[in-house]
Amino acid sequence: MGIMEENIMKIFAYGIREDEQPALKEWEGNNPEVDVEFTDQLLTPETAALAKGADAVNVYQQLDYTRETLSALHELGINKMSLRNVGIDNIDLPAAREFDFSISNVPVYSPNAIAEHSMIQLSRLLRRAKALDKKIANHDLRWAPTIGREMRMQTVGIIGTGHIGRVAIKILQGFGAKVIAYDKFQNDDIKAQGLYVDTLDELYAQADAISLYVPGVAENHHMIDADAISKMKDGVVLVNVARGNLMDIDAVIDGLNSGKISDFAMDVYEDEVGLFNEDWSGKEFPDPKIADLIDRENVLVTPHTAFYTTKAVYEMVTQSMDASLAFIKGETPAIAVEY
Repeated sequence: MGIMEENIMKIFAYGIREDEQPALKEWEGNNPEVDVEFTDQLLTPETAALAKGADAVNVYQQLDYTRETLSALHELGINKMSLRNVGIDNIDLPAAREFDFSISNVPVYSPNAIAEHSMIQLSRLLRRAKALDKKIANHDLRWAPTIGREMRMQTVGIIGTGHIGRVAIKILQGFGAKVIAYDKFQNDDIKAQGLYVDTLDELYAQADAISLYVPGVAENHHMIDADAISKMKDGVVLVNVARGNLMDIDAVIDGLNSGKISDFAMDVYEDEVGLFNEDWSGKEFPDPKIADLIDRENVLVTPHTAFYTTKAVYEMVTQSMDASLAFIKGETPAIAVEY
């Protein structure tokens, strides 16, 4: 029995939400050679001690994976970390290299989840759903003046044609919209369809609506700023379900105030950590900018929920746990991060 216990591999998972537990337990049932333990707490220098005896950790959080956090794991002999999400921008990568960490992420868990959400929000903006819902809630069942626009009449600019952007394009084409796209790294299929414009300025000048699907890397920081907005069509509709730091929110608010931007949907916010995924009902709301945006009939705010579907959660848990197991076995999973 002692020999068998020695052969049992152990993975400790942090920040496990209730909705993730069924997928985690299913994975454990399919991998009886692995002992899986978890907590709803996030990984910090203090909670690292919970993983003592584990061969790998599995994580998802917006908190930074600091040198102190990685060092605490390193002191426990743990240098394998699988993220249940895409972004690795909150990892102290120099420290990870120093401590020889193997890291994986889940770059493709459900492009459809995010693309669908963005296009649903765009559709709701065009059909003035928020204003209409408010009227109906007050039993005002008159049509006017809440008149909408048809998607097929719009030229929609897609910035970023990776997995998610390409799904969004297919959805738009299903509606019959005219699609134009920009990406520094062009996709062969999108190129063959002749959808690319050569510059962002061309996209800004032509698009009735613009939706973003690019990473929040340094070169994309505040790509949508006052200068970019000034180059857009009057009454442009903006959608951002990608990363909060892509937009200068003050410039967006100015654009809404002036009417340059007619409508705006946001699922991400540069200062969302500690604000999103918290219940503020009955409490003082700490961010006046977001409070103001939430109150506007031409703005839709969702708290980083574009990814949040049963399929996406299942894939995030399953793929990341598969990667953890591969690391423990000395293998390199397909979703290992080169850094």
